[in-house]
Amino acid sequence: MNPQITPYSGPETKKEQVASMFNNISGTYDFLNHFLSLGIDIIWRKKAIKELLKDQPQKILDVATGTGDFAFESIKILRPRQIIGVDISAGMLEVAKKKINERNLSQVFSVQLGDSEGLHFEANTFDAITVAFGVRNYENLEKGLTDMLRVLKPGGKVVILEFSKPRNFPIKQLYHFYFKYATPFFGGLFSKDKKAYAYLEESVQAFPDGSNFTALMEKVGYKNTKHRSLTFGISAIYTGIK
Repeated sequence: MNPQITPYSGPETKKEQVASMFNNISGTYDFLNHFLSLGIDIIWRKKAIKELLKDQPQKILDVATGTGDFAFESIKILRPRQIIGVDISAGMLEVAKKKINERNLSQVFSVQLGDSEGLHFEANTFDAITVAFGVRNYENLEKGLTDMLRVLKPGGKVVILEFSKPRNFPIKQLYHFYFKYATPFFGGLFSKDKKAYAYLEESVQAFPDGSNFTALMEKVGYKNTKHRSLTFGISAIYTGIK
């Protein structure tokens, strides 16, 4: 992904800017996710997690865990022994910790500060790795995918849920209008950070989706890669095996 696509203008690295952005919007993130997607993001998460049903992973790493929604859904559907969530935003993790305590899930789900390009785990540690709407924010996408592969056990699976770009009329045009104009408007209205939601559309446009992304996964070493489009190509599920 183009490293020049950043949330703000300034001398900070993309990684630093993304962390600041999520700290800024952490308080309204869950509400806006569901509001702006009309609740479809919940369905997407369930579909992505069900890619792991046959594997029944017991130890899962959720990268870019944010406020933990993907991990909470994994606990419901997969009932793993342990999930560790990693994120670069302390603000998002504070929200996740509050939700973990409210749901009495601290024995199963824990979170820690970190990022995909330098995961603080030994090689071959996790049965599965999940990422929801996070890989397009990586400063170095190839490096992030490589480090996730490193900590995945042989035979383990990665499941990535990410926005993509619809190709067909009229969804392509409606999607572009909604993401370019409506999303920043409502995002700015509720979160007071319009630039964060303008960045959303820019980062999606710059992301190498579809076969371009599975080709990158294969380049760094994932096997049996697949991608599956959801809701007219608005998002996609990517899977790969170590």
